[in-house]
Order: sequence, then C-alpha cells, then structure tokens
Amino acid sequence: MSKPEILYSVKAQRGNVLRCKGWRQESILRMLENNMENAEKPEELVIYGGIGKAARNWESYHAIVKSLKELEDDETLVVQSGMPVAVFKTYKYAPTVVMATTNIMKADWPTFYDLQDKNLTMYANYTAAPWEYIGTQGVIQGTFETLSAIARLHYNDSLVGKILLTAGAGGMGGNQTRAMTMHGGVAILCDSNIDIINRRIEKGFIDCIADTLDEAISMAKQYAAEGKPLGVAVVGNAADIFEEVLQTGWLPDISTSMTPAHDPISYLPSGYTVQEAEELRDTNRDLYLEKARETMVRELKALIKLLDLGVHSFEYGTSIRKECIDAGFEAKEAKRLPGFVAEYIRPLFCEGRGPFRWICLSGEAEDLRKIDEMILEEFSDDLLVTRWIKLAMKHIPIEALPARICYMGFGQRKKFALKVNDMIKKGELSGPVAFSRDNLDSGSIVNPTFESENMKDGGDLISDWPVLNGLLNAVGMCDLIALQANYSMGEAVHTGVTMIADGTAESDMRLEVAMTVDSGIGVVRHAQAGYETARDVANGKGKLTDESIKIPLWWSPKATFGPKDLEKENVKA
Repeated sequence: MSKPEILYSVKAQRGNVLRCKGWRQESILRMLENNMENAEKPEELVIYGGIGKAARNWESYHAIVKSLKELEDDETLVVQSGMPVAVFKTYKYAPTVVMATTNIMKADWPTFYDLQDKNLTMYANYTAAPWEYIGTQGVIQGTFETLSAIARLHYNDSLVGKILLTAGAGGMGGNQTRAMTMHGGVAILCDSNIDIINRRIEKGFIDCIADTLDEAISMAKQYAAEGKPLGVAVVGNAADIFEEVLQTGWLPDISTSMTPAHDPISYLPSGYTVQEAEELRDTNRDLYLEKARETMVRELKALIKLLDLGVHSFEYGTSIRKECIDAGFEAKEAKRLPGFVAEYIRPLFCEGRGPFRWICLSGEAEDLRKIDEMILEEFSDDLLVTRWIKLAMKHIPIEALPARICYMGFGQRKKFALKVNDMIKKGELSGPVAFSRDNLDSGSIVNPTFESENMKDGGDLISDWPVLNGLLNAVGMCDLIALQANYSMGEAVHTGVTMIADGTAESDMRLEVAMTVDSGIGVVRHAQAGYETARDVANGKGKLTDESIKIPLWWSPKATFGPKDLEKENVKA
C-alpha cells in the first residue's frame, strides 16, 4: 500500500460549492479543514497544545475526508481516537459524526505513550480531536473574564496601569497578552520558542518582542505608568524567567502561565533549546519527562512565591499542580496556588455560561460582522455579552474561517442560534454557521484539578455529567458529538459538540433542543451541587432567561438508604 500524501498546509473551503452530499457533512468537513488551517504543526496533524491531533495518522485523515464526502444524509461516521472505523446507516436526524478519543482504562502517561506507539490512540486535547479549534482566540474570553474577576475583586474594576506576567505563546496561551491589553493593561509573556512568539505577533495577539527581561520590564513599567496597553514577549523558559523576576525585586500585579504542563512531553525543560528538546524527546523519553518535571516544579514554586509576595497568582488550567504532585512535590503546598475556575469563573458556569462559539462556514468576514451587530441589538441588556462583542470586533483578528467566541448562557444560546438560522433562511448571511464550544463549559467536563475543582457538593471526581451531556446532545440531534479524556492523563472526561445552522426548518428543530440541553445540563450540575445562582436559573428565576428546567429531586447529603436510616430518625424523634 502506497503512503498517503502528507499535507503541509490546508485551507478550509469557502463559498457555497458543496463537495459533500449535504450541508451537514460539508460543514463538518470544513470544521476539520479549519482545524488544519489553524494548526501549529499541520504536517504532523498536530493542531495545538503539544500533541493534540485532528486525526491519528495520514491514512486516517484522508479516509475521514473521503468518508465525509461520500456520507449520505441518513448515515453516521464513527471515529475512534482519530481513526474512522465505521459508517452506519442511521436516520436523517442522527448525528453526522460520533467519536471517542483518548479514553483509556487506568490511564497514565506511560500507558498512553505505549498505546500511541502501537497506533491505537491519539491525544484529543479538547477541541483538536473533534475539529472545533478556532485559533488562538478560542479561549481568549475565558482569559478576559478571569482578568475581569480579578479587576472587580481587587482593582476597582479596572486593570489600566496593571501588569500581568505570564508564559506560553502557543495555540492557547498566545491569547493572554491581547486579553490583558483589551482591559487596558500590560502583559509580559515569555516563551522558549521565538518562532511561536513571532507567529502570535503576525496574527496580532502580541505587540512586540523585547531582547531581554530587563527591557520587557522597563517597557511594561513605562506603558503601565502612562495608562497605555501593551503586550510584550521575551524569549525564555517560564521557570527561568519567573525566577529571574523574583531576583529583580520587581513584582507584577498578576501572574499565571499557559505552558503545556498537562502534556509533559511537550513541556520544554530548562537548559534545552527547541532543537535539543526535540532530539531528547525522540531518543530518551524517560529522561525528557524527568527534566520537564524538574522544570515544572521550579515554575510552580516561583508562582507560589509570587502569590506569597502579594501577586494575584493562579493556575490557568495547565495541570502543573497535578503533574508536580505526581513528580513528588508536596500536594498541600502545590494546592496553595488557586485554580482559576474555582477562584474566578464558576459563577458564570452557574448561569450556563461558557466559551460558546460560532464559525462562518462561508468564509465571509461580513457574515461575522452581521452576527456581531445582531447580538448587540438582541442582547443589549447583557453587559457581559455586549462589552465582549464590541471589544472583539475591534481587537480580535480573523484566523482561517471567521469565528467568534462569547460567554452566552442558558436560554441565550437557543435564542441566538435560532436567530442566526433565520438570518441564513432570509439570505442575510451568505452561508451556514457552525456552533460549537470549548470543552471548558458549564456542564461538559469533569476535571478535579480544573473545571470541577472544589465543587460545593464535593463531587469533583464524578464523571457522570459529561457523559450525560453527550447523551443529551445525541438526543438533541447534534451534528458531531465527541466523548474524550485527556488533559493530564487520567484526569479529565469531557464532551465536544458541533451544531449546524443552514437556514432550514430542520435546523430550527435541532437547534432548539440541542442549545437547551447542552448548557442546561451544566445549570443542573451546578444547581444540584448547591449553587444558588444555578438553582435560581433552573427554577426560571435567572437573569438571562425565564426558561426553567424540571428537577424531579434535589440532591441532599442526607438520604434514606434503608431501614436503618428510618430507625435513626425514630430514635432522634
């Protein structure tokens, strides 16, 4: 069998020409191509986050593309860890694609690498595997809203004149500088790879690069003193730069990191160039992991030291605390660094909010603008949404297919999606729109050191919720549903989903159900955990909608398990 073609670049199809047998299949194919157009290493099928892939291998990629082009309206493509394994005749309301990725029993990194080496699995990395990545902007509102919470709690609701110190300019981390400057503040970001920094500068997420840390600090101080925004990068390892900052005696106002600690084989050890790290990774994986974890521990210690010195420091979903604990770092000490969801973002989850996004499959920037304008009119009473959309229109560059992210909540997503479908139906938009979200959402993930950390009911480890999310999305006739596990190996289970609006009555029916259940189960999860805001939303008393959710039974830590429980009650009585 001849080897398949390796593609070093892929551009998503634009316009109204169909290569598939319907818009649902064509839309999913364009989402896959959009992943590849935004990819960090397209020739290796790596989309972002170190080793997060869109397909297991090139044989699988080409087979997926061929399958989508040939797929009938009443068929469903089944993908197992990036490999298309079956096409079943289902029915026209069934999902176009269902997939499961990186789900491994007794998972740890050695087990995963062994299975990957045998061509049995791949690393999902949130939106890479389910073809929902939209470039660096994919998590930018999460960063923005985290910084908003810090501004509200500590700085009289303004970050003008404040300085953020952070690390990681990759496909996720590169958003941080722009999120800070959108607040009017200053950000210093370090990364060991100058090519990645230059990519973010080219895309418009970083303003400039400094030759040294001293120069970066000097620039940051000047701009902060003048109340001007600036995103400046400096080449250097996070642990090295953070320790050097501590030695200078200067302190930022906020510190965090988006280095790929969740994927230690992609985390660059101190003392190694990018080239040297590549060679070590290929020749001695065990030594690489040892060196990477040694550097992680130094980075974590530096962030904790900054915290102790009064800097607002937090873990930004990198799993560095968990990886360092696995490497022998004292757990209690590691957990002194707060996680950003429990510390800042969870109140939004209680309203069913989260990183909801949409992609204009026509490729027309004008479609994105029209949708933005519609949002400003239809949701004018929601300051969080309108403030973000106005800033995004001004500051967020288009990467590949025009896309937007927005923390819409329960009730809002359905109203919005149906309005977009109506715009398509009336010819106001030039093509279909795909709706998706990050897996960091209200009810789509369990991760005890990230999204579900320190839950009020103590149910941090309960993984039923993302499974229920996936089942409900199947009932909701979503176009793509993905159940996957990754992050720090063995640490998370989450569900990805894509829904298509093509202007048809069928899309109205699908979207009305799908948009309700996808965020609705997140409201239920938080309401059942005891969060009053979520309970208000479930009872139809939320700020965003008067729509309610039927709750057959409210959870309580006390329950009747058998006769002995009744006997205890009788004794008390």
